[in-house]
Amino acid sequence: MGLLEEPDRERGFARERIIRTLLNHPGDNLTKYRVAQLSEASEPWTRQYTEKLEEQGLVKGTEVVAPEKLYQAWLDQRIEPNQLELSLQQPMDLLAETELQYVLTTYQAENLHQGFLFTTTTDFYIAPEEIKDWIAIVEENGLLGGGNTRIRVLDGHVFYNQQAVDGFSTVSIPQLILDLLAEGGPCEEAAEKLIDSYHGDKPW
Repeated sequence: MGLLEEPDRERGFARERIIRTLLNHPGDNLTKYRVAQLSEASEPWTRQYTEKLEEQGLVKGTEVVAPEKLYQAWLDQRIEPNQLELSLQQPMDLLAETELQYVLTTYQAENLHQGFLFTTTTDFYIAPEEIKDWIAIVEENGLLGGGNTRIRVLDGHVFYNQQAVDGFSTVSIPQLILDLLAEGGPCEEAAEKLIDSYHGDKPW
């Protein structure tokens, strides 16, 4: 069994948490102190990093003024999740029944929110503290190797502002956009549509 472990990149996680928080609160006019709290990052580091984003013309204070460019900045420094690829007979049925934490992303999450992509793969994040429980489920139900399912482990903040759609849990829309951009191909077009709908209340 390949090990599934949480990536160990605290400083990089803090940057990602701050961007994730900013993008999840368009128009909410958060204070930098509040961004630090929601990002689980220190206030001095949050101030320093948001000032850097402001110098790049991506935010003004804590307001995102160039969402597409901020997603690109996030993508450029994104920490790859640790991932286990496997085949499950009915991955969505398994998720519907589990009491463990998960959040869907990429194809299935996009299909639930927007319905643009065909659900070729079921990708979901799990809570780092529940890795052993998921491994037990995988050993019982799955076949390892290339398949229709990818279980991902990242910083627990990936669950921030998770959504509930049709009885399933998904990542937040900004996290979904990032993961679609990282997937590339048709997913990029789906991500651009989501950026338009989620951040589209202003002519950027």
